[in-house]
Amino acid sequence: MVTVLFVITFVSSAVVGIVYRITAGPIAGARAAAVVESLGRVLPPFESTKTDTMTLSGVPVTVYTATDADGAVAGYAVETASNNGFSGPVRLMVGFDPDGTVENIDVLEQTETPGLGTRMAEEDNPLLASVRGRNPARMQLVEGGIAVRKDGGDVDALTAATISSRAWCEAVNRAWTAYRSVALGEMPSDAATGASDAATGATATTADVMEKGGDHE
Repeated sequence: MVTVLFVITFVSSAVVGIVYRITAGPIAGARAAAVVESLGRVLPPFESTKTDTMTLSGVPVTVYTATDADGAVAGYAVETASNNGFSGPVRLMVGFDPDGTVENIDVLEQTETPGLGTRMAEEDNPLLASVRGRNPARMQLVEGGIAVRKDGGDVDALTAATISSRAWCEAVNRAWTAYRSVALGEMPSDAATGASDAATGATATTADVMEKGGDHE
């Protein structure tokens, strides 16, 4: 019996390992392609990107500095996240104009409750409407960051999805901190930075950015 169980375990582990090795590449490629598409959605037209990585409060963050054909900064896109969603992590791509105004926000990953927290990915959702076209520095800040109205801020939360809305705000605040670090040199005390590396091309390509119940109160 012990021998049989050992053989079954060994074979199962081997199969899992083989499947992982086969799928790891395509999965990584798909994620990189999704990032490239997201950059196009949150930034104005650009020619190339430079990448900076850092860790803020234990969460990895990537800042893409986009430049035009003349080398001028077209904007900044920040791949950010919160681990405090109702059902799991919330990953966003937040685009900023050079002056810090939010250009657009794209949801990269979320597993929130359908019809409630998942609305954060909809184009006309109240969270996005509250911040797009605005500079967070000119919003009603709570402890230095944007917040939903229930917490004293001026961001309209998703109906019956306060936890998801707070996670979304947390991710945006992390992106804003990263933007200020790269664009303005305001390094936060809880940041650990990584080496920067440049990525160029007529437009961003996949190779440029290869990387890495109910929702209510």
